[in-house]
Amino acid sequence: MNKPWSIRASTMSRNTQNLIRNIVEKIQVKPNPNKNFIPLSIGDPTAFGNLTPPEELLQAVRNSLDENESRCYGLTNGALVARQAVAEYYAHQGQVSADDVILCNGCAQALDLAITVLAEPGQNILVPRPGYMLYRTIAEGLGIVIKHYNLLPEKNWEVDLKNLEDQIDDKTAALIVLNPSNPCGSVYTKEHLRDILRISAKHRLPIIADEIYEKFVIFDNKFTSLASISKDVPILVCSGLTKGFLVPGWRMGWLVIHDRQDIFSKDIRDGLRNLTGRLLGPNKLIQMALSKTLTTVPQSFFDSVMSFIESQAKLAYKELSHAPGLRPILPQGAMYMMIEIKMSMFPVFRDELEFIERMYSEQSILCIPGQCFDFPNFMRIVLTVPEHILREACARIQQFCRDHIMQENNIN
Repeated sequence: MNKPWSIRASTMSRNTQNLIRNIVEKIQVKPNPNKNFIPLSIGDPTAFGNLTPPEELLQAVRNSLDENESRCYGLTNGALVARQAVAEYYAHQGQVSADDVILCNGCAQALDLAITVLAEPGQNILVPRPGYMLYRTIAEGLGIVIKHYNLLPEKNWEVDLKNLEDQIDDKTAALIVLNPSNPCGSVYTKEHLRDILRISAKHRLPIIADEIYEKFVIFDNKFTSLASISKDVPILVCSGLTKGFLVPGWRMGWLVIHDRQDIFSKDIRDGLRNLTGRLLGPNKLIQMALSKTLTTVPQSFFDSVMSFIESQAKLAYKELSHAPGLRPILPQGAMYMMIEIKMSMFPVFRDELEFIERMYSEQSILCIPGQCFDFPNFMRIVLTVPEHILREACARIQQFCRDHIMQENNIN
């Protein structure tokens, strides 16, 4: 008798979960067919077409099309000319050479490389709560434990420094700092970053700095890269073109090694180089356009985008402050706003996910529940939608809150 087939998915694949996709894509209800669907859930600044990349970037890519080099295989860590361009772009953060740069398939791969090279299965990494869910997706698939440190909404989402230090143990391999923050929109001061560096130095803990939103800073806040002020803590900076240059679909990111005291062993650098061999380098066409992109796009382009985001933040904050039962928190950067849902004022809903599902079915608006960021009783909205759509969304959210608080008052 033939042996029966028995094929199972690998442990890594079973342990790899994406919280946002798992929750949002499994929503059972349908939007209200009588109202246009407004997705305030999409973390893509280009989704509505109102924000477009700079012409200088587009022209650089057009020129790259004509270069034979853009069609060839390249080094797994990226073409030398492209890595040099990134190194020069980050010269203000400290001395960086092309050898300190790895080009990646988006910032997501940079994070994957950083986590994978620093942590072993069974070790843990520290990640912010609320924070970007991809850290958990990457780590848990590899058998690396996630430990959360808390952010403080009443202090513009600063790190709870005591709570951070309390999470560190002898199995902690790295600390992830997300600045500016997704989903919070926080931008840390230089003083606060120095406090984080002191804790990291005390415990000999390397930092993975997720700075993909480095261009997204509003309301006169200033972005400071951790690498620019670190004297002795080794840092892997992860960033890319995705958000600031408005080309998320082009998947061009990078990892930059900042290690002033040569604390990272050659083993770490060799490990990163080895890991790049798994995907054989990112899009060569975009690589060959990097030098022109990073030197010709004017500051006025970024200023214009940030002016729009700032205006949108003011609008959403003002309108949603009038929604009964909600407490919006004005962001300092990124492209999101976190909103507290005072669930005690909506006892007809079990949790914020049920609140969001009902709002989706009645008002055709989809937001991201706080559960996706390990932070219940909140929801996240994006600010990059066109102004008239954001106004309409805020009006519908206000109406939804009024409707359901009124229902509860009638019950009593």
